[in-house]
Amino acid sequence: MPEFLIEAIIQWKCTLMPARIVPFALYFVFIGLDEGLHYLVSAGLIALPLNTFLLLYPLKILTIGVALWYFRHDYTELQWSDWFQWPYTIFSIALGVVVFLLWIKMTWPFAIFGTVQGYDPTSIQQDSARIAVIASRLFGASIVVPIMEELFWRSFMVRYIIKPEFEKVPVGVFTITSFVISAILFGMEHNLWLAGIMAGVVYNFVLYKTKSIAQCILAHAVTNGSLGVYVLSTQSWYFW
Repeated sequence: MPEFLIEAIIQWKCTLMPARIVPFALYFVFIGLDEGLHYLVSAGLIALPLNTFLLLYPLKILTIGVALWYFRHDYTELQWSDWFQWPYTIFSIALGVVVFLLWIKMTWPFAIFGTVQGYDPTSIQQDSARIAVIASRLFGASIVVPIMEELFWRSFMVRYIIKPEFEKVPVGVFTITSFVISAILFGMEHNLWLAGIMAGVVYNFVLYKTKSIAQCILAHAVTNGSLGVYVLSTQSWYFW
């Protein structure tokens, strides 16, 4: 391996980037695996029971959770004690609910990428298995995903756009460029792209107001948790 490439890898490992990029990258590895398996099944190249795809989600959440735990000491900007700043905490919760209420309304055809498959656990016949899968989905969407995404988007990407040595940029620094780019990219990550951009704008606002990644995680968790309750109560699986 060329010496310059070895040096680049060593320098990358010595930064705080991997702790924020690796869990996020694993998330998309599993999305690619899911889509790849769906293609192979639809093309008749392999045969898999439907439950296989449902069980990929718990595996994805477990893998990302392990990665977050492995890198936990690198998340020095993540202060859970920020939640005891009650005015900011109430503010974050309120905006999390606002994002949820807007999200379920922004389902216009032009605002959707591709086909929304949804995540319907009712096809699992065994009660205990079905409950376990639903629990993993709620836990993943409400806890693991908000931590993973906020560490990537609000902690890393917003600051990286300002300066590649992102760890030198204080959390919550505002520039119009980082605000716009990060919100748009966050939206493009979701099938409901316009709702995603809206959420990115709101979570960025939480970041700039509170200067806290923990508060961003809280707002995101409230949105996803509320959406999970809504999906289960209305069986609107396409939101999952």
